[in-house]
Amino acid sequence: MINMPSLLEQRLQRRYSQLVAEHLSPTQQIAAGLRSLPGTASSFASTQAAWRFFANEQVTLPALAEPMLAEARQVVTTQCQRFALVAHDWSYLSYNGHDAKRDRVSLSSKRDLGYELHTALVISDQGHPLAPVYLGLRAKDGVHSTASTCVERPRSQLDQLAPVMERVRGLDWRKPVVHIIDREADSVGHYRAWDKAGHWFLVRADGERLAEHDGEERSLARIATRLRRRGLFRETRRVLYHGESTQQQIAETTIRLTRPARPQRRNRKRKTVAGRPLTLRLIVAEVRNDQGRLLARWFLLTNLPPEIPAADLALWYYWRWRIESYFKLLKSAGHHLEQWQQETAAALARRLLVAAMACVVVWQLQRSEEPAAETLRTVLVRLSGRQMKRSQPVTAPALLAGLWTLLSMLQVLEHYDLSELRTLAEQTDVGVFLRRKVV
Repeated sequence: MINMPSLLEQRLQRRYSQLVAEHLSPTQQIAAGLRSLPGTASSFASTQAAWRFFANEQVTLPALAEPMLAEARQVVTTQCQRFALVAHDWSYLSYNGHDAKRDRVSLSSKRDLGYELHTALVISDQGHPLAPVYLGLRAKDGVHSTASTCVERPRSQLDQLAPVMERVRGLDWRKPVVHIIDREADSVGHYRAWDKAGHWFLVRADGERLAEHDGEERSLARIATRLRRRGLFRETRRVLYHGESTQQQIAETTIRLTRPARPQRRNRKRKTVAGRPLTLRLIVAEVRNDQGRLLARWFLLTNLPPEIPAADLALWYYWRWRIESYFKLLKSAGHHLEQWQQETAAALARRLLVAAMACVVVWQLQRSEEPAAETLRTVLVRLSGRQMKRSQPVTAPALLAGLWTLLSMLQVLEHYDLSELRTLAEQTDVGVFLRRKVV
């Protein structure tokens, strides 16, 4: 079911619904434009209408985000048992060859031009991606975000997080929220600010991070070594690591961050900012093969209470990968976002929100436990024409491809019945293949 942006007039709501349906399709790198369903007047007319929609200043980002916020509010209640997990991440959108986009910014280097996308994705505590609840696109004129109808002043990545956390709190989901962030969020000053504001977080830290443990200051890597020598690691579950079945082992202890913060600001020298000692839980998660060789290690810092088992926290961090899969669905595995031709960050952000709602529809179908949904998933995978692994018979890109084929079929069948289509096909060379039952 596609929720409608109620802040838009009915004409724009109808256009939004059609655009979401047209984004229920993977695109090709050489043709990443919109696809028009067979029932529309013409592909050109559909494309013109889409470009007018994305360039319409009355179509604000908060209005386009409203359907996803409504979806999140509903599914957090039904899909999350105890906690709602919000994964934050950034992705560079590279548009080096798109000279018409004059509001691009430098990304990894001065020659790498494009936009920086910040997304907050809600994930259930069962591991299902639910809906994006924030989008911010940094361009030359500022940040185009779902939090405001105005272009906002750009901030550093970590300084962007506190306002987004407050916005998520204001959604009143009635389930405690845990913010999960990768290693770029390893910042003493921000840990203190988030903890003081009452936000729960789970962050992957750097092994060289210094912390007080057993009365002495040591790096997290050295603390992990001491925990190993004391025999405090325990096996929690079997996990796949690069296709190999391995052991996940976890140890936990308490540490204190006592050093002053040194916040990094653009074009400014770092300053030392003293702060109160902060007590956090350190969870060390290791992946080892059956011979005991270390394959991977995470240092996780959290201010969650000890009642939440360390094994659950390690699993929650593992599910942070869902946001990486979402970026992949927007890029190479689905919509080929980096080939879109919209010429401004504002228009690109509008289309991004439409594509995000299409992803939400796919996730709805992917996690549904209704018997009809299981049958539909099988049908869509067959329609997608993709080869699937036995261990993973359904994927979001396959459902996206199958949905487009199904929608196109249904549109055609509204104008022709099956006997007419068969007659038309048999009057051409295609009929030879039909008689041989190749198709």
